[in-house]
Amino acid sequence: MNLNDYVASIPDFPSKGILFRDITPLMADGEAFKYACDKLIEYARKIGAEVVAGPESRGFIFGCPVAYELKIGFVPVRKPNKLPRKTISITYDLEYGTNELHIHEDAIKPGQKVLIIDDLLATGGTVDATIKLVEQLGGEVVGCAFLIELEDLKGREVLSGYDVFTLMKY
Repeated sequence: MNLNDYVASIPDFPSKGILFRDITPLMADGEAFKYACDKLIEYARKIGAEVVAGPESRGFIFGCPVAYELKIGFVPVRKPNKLPRKTISITYDLEYGTNELHIHEDAIKPGQKVLIIDDLLATGGTVDATIKLVEQLGGEVVGCAFLIELEDLKGREVLSGYDVFTLMKY
């Protein structure tokens, strides 16, 4: 199956000069969504993931089916004031400012093999921050998986030293 057929390219969104890759058609098509999740599941099995972590919100959409199928846990990585118990956090830079992510301080056990799943690898900032949170809790990041990689933004370079898996590249 060619997943690129299920990605809409939207020019000038969210601002002029940006070509936005919209994955909602892929999520709306049951066969394409299942195919994408199955490929992520195969990767998770191959690397021996013991838990999946996903940044909100699209990391939830693709990480949860993987965790469910493998009968392993899913750990949400969220923006401030979204998690109810004690968290650790990290602030990181974006092109246009900063962002902050939180994870429950007991979400990852020391030595646990963690797969991070998100929809898009662009500059790598969100996943790099997620990796730092996981490692601060003693987890071992065994892989990072994405539906789409925007190669020109060089996010893979930020994640050098980690196994990176993508289903589509633009």
